[in-house]
Amino acid sequence: HRDGGRSRGAGRMKEVVRSNDPVRLSFLQALLADAGIDSMILDLHTSIAEGSIFALQRRLMVDGDDHDHARRVLADAGEDW
Repeated sequence: HRDGGRSRGAGRMKEVVRSNDPVRLSFLQALLADAGIDSMILDLHTSIAEGSIFALQRRLMVDGDDHDHARRVLADAGEDW
C-alpha cells in the first residue's frame, strides 16, 4: 500500500508464508495483489546460489501494516497454514 506517496511501515516487512513451491508462491502473490496488498518474495535466488534449489525455503513478505489483512485474505482462500 502507498499512503500519500510514502510507504507505510517501510522497513517492517513481515513473513506471511514460507514455501519451496514457486507456483504456490505466485498464486499467493496474485491473491494478495487482488486484495490490494503489495508483497515480495525473499530468498528467491539464495537456494540457487547455494546449489540446492529446495534446501532453503522462500519467504512471502508483506508490509507489517498489511500482515493481518494478508493472513485473512489467504485464509479465506483456503491457504491458511
